[in-house]
Amino acid sequence: MNIKISWKNVWRNKLRSLIIIIAIAIGLFGGVFTNSFFVGMTSQRVNSVISNETANIQIHHPSFLLDESINNGMDNSNTIIEKIKPIKGIKGISERLNESGMASTAEANTGVMINGIDPTKEIHVTAISKKIIQGEYLNPETKIPILIGKKLAKKLKTDIGDKVILSMADGKGEVVYAAFKVQGIYNTNNDMFDGLQVFVLKSELQQLLKTPQNYVTEIAISMENDDLTQTAKSEIEDLLNKEINSKEIIVQDWKEIDPSLDLMIQTMDTFAWFFIIIILIALAFGIINTMTMVVMERTQELGMLMAIGMNKKRIFSMILWETVFLSLVGAVFGLTISALVIGYFGKAGLDLSVFGQGMTAFGMDTIIYTKTSIDFYFTVGILVFITAIIASIFPARHALRLEPAEAVRD
Repeated sequence: MNIKISWKNVWRNKLRSLIIIIAIAIGLFGGVFTNSFFVGMTSQRVNSVISNETANIQIHHPSFLLDESINNGMDNSNTIIEKIKPIKGIKGISERLNESGMASTAEANTGVMINGIDPTKEIHVTAISKKIIQGEYLNPETKIPILIGKKLAKKLKTDIGDKVILSMADGKGEVVYAAFKVQGIYNTNNDMFDGLQVFVLKSELQQLLKTPQNYVTEIAISMENDDLTQTAKSEIEDLLNKEINSKEIIVQDWKEIDPSLDLMIQTMDTFAWFFIIIILIALAFGIINTMTMVVMERTQELGMLMAIGMNKKRIFSMILWETVFLSLVGAVFGLTISALVIGYFGKAGLDLSVFGQGMTAFGMDTIIYTKTSIDFYFTVGILVFITAIIASIFPARHALRLEPAEAVRD
């Protein structure tokens, strides 16, 4: 009975109720959409790093992490790969030979990280082959091919078919030079990566640096699903530590390889929830103000109800349910609109190309696909319910302080 009366009371002043409902809906929409934007942006950044740059897991010699030199590699790559191949969830494994050096043309020169890869294996580990915007991916049958980023091509003022001179130090510290022909230009929308990383055939880089055939500086592993990364990493560590001296290898997942990315995810998540909480606090004050006005306008009515025997518990319950109904109606509208808009931009994408240069400088895509989970909607709904209960306490207490005789005379 009390619940039915409370529901009817909400609509006694339709204009005021609609204003507070719309305010709640707009506030929640802003918070939920902002969260979905941040989640989509960070999710795309993580996927980009995994698919284009680091893969899910990497194996190195511990010394390589301190000095990315050709001397800090592993000469037992075949043994390692054979041991980890059977692990469930592994999609691809690629051995790499990395060395820092200089890339030069007749127009300019700059420092680069040279990656010697096997294209047939790398294609199962990273998506660089799908990012080619000019030319083609590395072909093992082509002599001295090189794959460079769009940013680097612009810096070196070079194009498909042009020659790029790479200079680097071999294992003995002697500088070696070689001319490579630009076979393809890629674009990952990460200017830092595209301006630094070049890819050549591992077999040719091995000949140039005079390293053994099975000698590599990095083993990259991609997983069928990132949820399997931590389990696979633990299995790889356990398996290799039994067979190989643990001082000779170190296994890292993408969070350890790029800790700044993990920090960004945590920061974005914290900021999004902080934003939601601020909105809920603001809404709470709006609800308190509205319900206090309702109580003051109905002083005589509440005094009459007390005078004819309605106890304070039922008065409190009535104010509480009115506040909850008002908040939940606004929440339903707000979350429904949010779901529709987020669903649309989750498929169509939010085009931020107007900020393209600034976003690619930090490795962000210019089209953001909003993303959120059903659990988030339920959590926000529960928070709104809790906020409504808290917000109802002040106006309800104000109502309970009324003296029936005085209230009736007002």
